[in-house]
Amino acid sequence: MVNQAGASKPGTAPRVAPRPLSPHLQVWGWTVTMASSITHRATGVALYAGTLLLALWAILLAQGPAGFKPLGDFLTSPFGLFILAGYTWALLQHLMGGIKHLFWDSGRGLDYQTAKTTAWVIYGASLALTAIIVFAGLAARGA
Repeated sequence: MVNQAGASKPGTAPRVAPRPLSPHLQVWGWTVTMASSITHRATGVALYAGTLLLALWAILLAQGPAGFKPLGDFLTSPFGLFILAGYTWALLQHLMGGIKHLFWDSGRGLDYQTAKTTAWVIYGASLALTAIIVFAGLAARGA
């Protein structure tokens, strides 16, 4: 298609070198900073579903005890408590990840070691705070 001068024949597209592919998960190994970034996005999505559940809770609560009973029974079941604990963790994880991004936007904490440490701290703190809130909620339920 291309003659010796490098020009294409009339009516044919010019030959272009193949474009490089962007690196992807098969090329890069998992790091805690990568996992933290993915988790931040996933918890943002999960918060949409949890907020819909929260809105349903408020609507049914406004209808009185008869309207709220089915959802209340579900939320106090083991699976419902698991969902509430997951929503609490997603909220805390996303909140802390957002605060980290605010620091990054100011130009702080961008070096690899700080970013790695911050990712681990956010995972640990969000899990610890979730455990505290869940246990406090379960303890208050009996009061």
